[in-house]
Amino acid sequence: LSFKPNTDDMRDAPSRVVLEALLEAGASVQAYDPEAMDEARRIYGDRQGLSYCDSPKEVLKQADALVIVTEWKQFRSPDFDFLSQQLQDKVIFDGRNMYEPRLVRRSGLQYYAIGR
Repeated sequence: LSFKPNTDDMRDAPSRVVLEALLEAGASVQAYDPEAMDEARRIYGDRQGLSYCDSPKEVLKQADALVIVTEWKQFRSPDFDFLSQQLQDKVIFDGRNMYEPRLVRRSGLQYYAIGR
């Protein structure tokens, strides 16, 4: 949610554009950020279709896809097999190009590295 790691700053964050577009399209969004959860609640409040999660694992429950918009260090080395088991549609949209596409796809995930 934050515009860069190690901050809760969401001003002009790409996540806001993505989040608002998904909600406007009728999607349900489960959001998580290690630092910016209070800021997200301040900005969006109890907006319909948006739920706030307490952990990366919680955000995956019943999720169709995963969208990454901040390159937090703790997200750099995920268990792709676990992600593949959790995601209903097995899709990752990576706005930060954090992963090697070949490694992700090896776990049966569709991987879209935005801008690569």
